[in-house]
Amino acid sequence: MSESKAPSILVIDDDAEVRYSLGRVLSSKKYQVLEAGSGEAGVAAVKKGPTPDLIFLDVRMGGMSGLEALQHIRAANPKQLVILMTAFGTAQTAIEAMKYGAFDYIMKPFDPAKVLALAENALKAHADMRSAGDYKPSINADDYREGIVGASPVMQDVFKVIGQVTASDVTVMITGESGTGKELVARSIWKHSHRAKGNFIAVNCAAIPDNLIESELFGHEKGSFTGATNQRIGKFELCDRGTIFLDEIGDMALATQTKILRVLQQGEIQRVGGTDTIRVDVRILAATNKDLESMVKAKTFREDLYYRLNVVRIKMPPLRDRREDIPQIVDFTLQNLVKQKKARVAKVAPEAMAVLARYDWPGNVRELENLVYRSAVIAQGDAILVKDLPAEVLAAAGAGSTPAEPANPTPPTGAGNRVSTPPTAIAAHQGHQSATPAMVSGSAPSVTVEQALDFLQSELSKLEEPILERLEREMIVRSFKALDGNLARTAELLGMTRATLRKRVEELGLQPS
Repeated sequence: MSESKAPSILVIDDDAEVRYSLGRVLSSKKYQVLEAGSGEAGVAAVKKGPTPDLIFLDVRMGGMSGLEALQHIRAANPKQLVILMTAFGTAQTAIEAMKYGAFDYIMKPFDPAKVLALAENALKAHADMRSAGDYKPSINADDYREGIVGASPVMQDVFKVIGQVTASDVTVMITGESGTGKELVARSIWKHSHRAKGNFIAVNCAAIPDNLIESELFGHEKGSFTGATNQRIGKFELCDRGTIFLDEIGDMALATQTKILRVLQQGEIQRVGGTDTIRVDVRILAATNKDLESMVKAKTFREDLYYRLNVVRIKMPPLRDRREDIPQIVDFTLQNLVKQKKARVAKVAPEAMAVLARYDWPGNVRELENLVYRSAVIAQGDAILVKDLPAEVLAAAGAGSTPAEPANPTPPTGAGNRVSTPPTAIAAHQGHQSATPAMVSGSAPSVTVEQALDFLQSELSKLEEPILERLEREMIVRSFKALDGNLARTAELLGMTRATLRKRVEELGLQPS
């Protein structure tokens, strides 16, 4: 939509009164409102053009239903934003609406303020999609076959060390927080080494119980322990002339550490329950997110093994220390998702990318990749928008509430303490507006703080429950909604125990789900 032309909104509903009322509300913001009295007429209008910027579509209509019309509209224009209207807020309606690509849905009868907020958010999303239309990926994923992405100085230093250690069989210790890409570094060392034709086997030492890890690494003979019905070849034998990657080696038991040291010193292993010595030619790469130096002092990690593993150390930086790499990692992830047909979105709106760059990423690259996957799946257009990002990321990045669930904005104050957008009910109380059976339409003029206080004083006496109880109810309901009904997180946010929150929910007659 051009700056000189008001956004166009098409209202599709077989109830003329609803179309009139909704049109009055939207016209108050100078939106250009178009109407269609049936699903068939609405679909025809979209196909004929010009394409509206936004559509409000009723679910239950005579003839073509709203869900059927939604599918036809999205087939004609996959980028079209549609808000469904319904008087029946069932789970099936919500699921079907989002399944077929609705931007959101709103319940009848309408709250004009919510209608306008939802329209504003949808039109903002429309503008974001247009801004993402010029999106140019920062990299080509095919150029990063190693899977390690980053142009920051700290990552360039990592790449240099990888190149230096590939020409020899030196043991390498890779350290860093979880999710920083330690295994990718190990695989890159293997691929560029003279052992690339041999096997590469990664073993997560933290995931294997202590009583099984020796069998996993060194194999066992038949009958060596209960359940050993056959001879088993261990990972070291399978990696002969190859490379073994011992991930989370800080979780390895001391008894097993002793046997790893023997492999490093003598190149020999013995299967569990066996007596024969087996020669193996294996390069060992190890990784940990623990402080091995402190573990050595505490005698929970063998000092001699530590020095044999820590010949060359590569420290992977956390993602928060290389934020300039975030756009490249996002592009790499999106391109691979599209190539694997796991998602169809390959763009990110500039505002969404800015949010990603501000977040601290405690889970590092792994967390970023998972978030990109999640956002690409739920994105309704051809780009990831701010509204597609999780609420906790938006909050932590200082981006406020998600556009799909706008918080009530704080009314700006200025000269004369005037409020630019007061509640519609205040204006109605003063006689500025009247209500139709379908909804309250139109927009209230500005009122002073004094007028607002007068309204509150007259209305508080009409409340059916004490004001503090009503406020508590509203806080609990909104907190549950913002945190997807998570009882523990809601209790933490409200500063109470789960038991106390559960009791108040029961006393107030609320349903946590």
